[in-house]
Amino acid sequence: MTVLRNPVIRGFAPDPSLIRVGGWYYLATSSFEWFPTIPIHRSRDLAHWEYAGHVRGAVPGGSLAGVPDSGGVWAPSLSWDGERFWAVYSVVRSVGTPYFDLDTYLTTATDVAGEWTAPRRVPSHGFDPALFHHEGRLWLLNVQNDHRPGGRRFAGIVLTELDRTTLAPAGGTHLLLQHERLIEGPKLLARDGWYYLVLAECGTGYEHGVRVARSRGLTGGYELDDRPLLTSRDDPSLPLQKAGHAELVETPHGDWFLSHLTARPLRTPDGPRCPLGRETAIQAVTWDADGWPRLRHGGWHPAAEVAVPAGNPVPAAHPSDRPAPAPAAPSHLYGPLPWPWSTLRRHPDPCWTDTTSRPGWIRLRGRHGPESSWAQSLLGQRITEHRFEARVTVEARPSTFTQAAGLVLYFSTDAYLSLDLTWAEPEGEAQRGQQWRGTGRTVLSLTERDEATRRQAAVVPVDAEGPLCLGVTVDRAEARFWYLDAGVRTPIGPPLDFSRLSDDHGARLRFTGAMVCLHAVDLVDATFTADFTDFRLI
Repeated sequence: MTVLRNPVIRGFAPDPSLIRVGGWYYLATSSFEWFPTIPIHRSRDLAHWEYAGHVRGAVPGGSLAGVPDSGGVWAPSLSWDGERFWAVYSVVRSVGTPYFDLDTYLTTATDVAGEWTAPRRVPSHGFDPALFHHEGRLWLLNVQNDHRPGGRRFAGIVLTELDRTTLAPAGGTHLLLQHERLIEGPKLLARDGWYYLVLAECGTGYEHGVRVARSRGLTGGYELDDRPLLTSRDDPSLPLQKAGHAELVETPHGDWFLSHLTARPLRTPDGPRCPLGRETAIQAVTWDADGWPRLRHGGWHPAAEVAVPAGNPVPAAHPSDRPAPAPAAPSHLYGPLPWPWSTLRRHPDPCWTDTTSRPGWIRLRGRHGPESSWAQSLLGQRITEHRFEARVTVEARPSTFTQAAGLVLYFSTDAYLSLDLTWAEPEGEAQRGQQWRGTGRTVLSLTERDEATRRQAAVVPVDAEGPLCLGVTVDRAEARFWYLDAGVRTPIGPPLDFSRLSDDHGARLRFTGAMVCLHAVDLVDATFTADFTDFRLI
């Protein structure tokens, strides 16, 4: 036996969809406005996971430009029909409105790290789609959304049969279940003469949970279990909160496990906050005498440690059992930069990301500022722990306040902390946009942004004739920025509140997680460049 420690995929990795193919487990997670779209991890034993690829080409046209924060690719569902992987997901273009303005797409591949077919649109009743392959037929599950005044945004779970070749509807749409509580994230499985619906309930915050319904007939009627399968909503002291959005998987030996999202909150004077976002956890499941799934350790609270079987044998002939690319894989995995690098709203493009002109360095050409939902020159990596340090060496020559480059703790367009090498007027001179006069200073500017305010926390003049090392040290809710001056670590500004970079802060809906990023800005003519090297996140 092996002991897994939850979360098994740490940092921003929500809405896990878990399947088994031969001796491998595969797990897909939501990517929202970030690329690569739909990251996929794999494991032999459910405890140790590695990046295996992503659903390339998931977004038609390759761009999510203009999509709002926490829009984009929601809740993918992964499945296997015996020959191919299938992924179904929604691209959501409106957040916080009665209309989600979404399109649901379906794509397939023989290998998760290989080519995926061009996405094809399928019925888009709502988000959280899933596929059910059963007795040679293909079924699509959706959440039903009623946008009308007085309607319920989460108006039940619907099921539509699709033609396996054309993917067109092969019959009518069936309403499987409605409930007074919010239900979403449907997954279907067949076992011992029952059809089981695994459902997320009560949203994706601290009230989140997993509820199961079942029926003798595929299209209903479904009866709900009288208790949750999983939730942490009744005990705020649990280290794993927001437990919900789950999927069941069976091992080769007949054991059952449940993947689900969770979060590890910081306890702050303003309440719990989860800057790491929603993460992926796994629980062991048994079936009771009445045929309902139950957590193996009893109750419905998520366990931080779970015993799992050792690695599974792998059928040698299975195409998906080829060795996965290494984490620092060639560029075919993700443009010019390998996982875990990510970008906003489209893949890195040679027009603004250059990894060849200066070996060992990344050159970014400045474009929009950090509050743009269109064309940011930004590279990020997920933050996975509450205590960490990030640093990078940057070399740039800003000549105007419209040019900047630096290190950013980023959550969304209205939640970030940024330390930038930029230009400012001579000391004592008013801030009036005089950059064309040819005088001024190179400075480090520390900016704090949240939903309500944007303020400059510090401005420090620096000598930028050569490379400059910028860094940040985070201890739970406290972020301290610094730079190296003649080899000495020099603090910049006061400690800032890292916990504000969270889906628990502010009034807007937020579904992602904090990232540490490099960025470059040029608001005038996009000619300014900055070179970065020696990035570390520890």
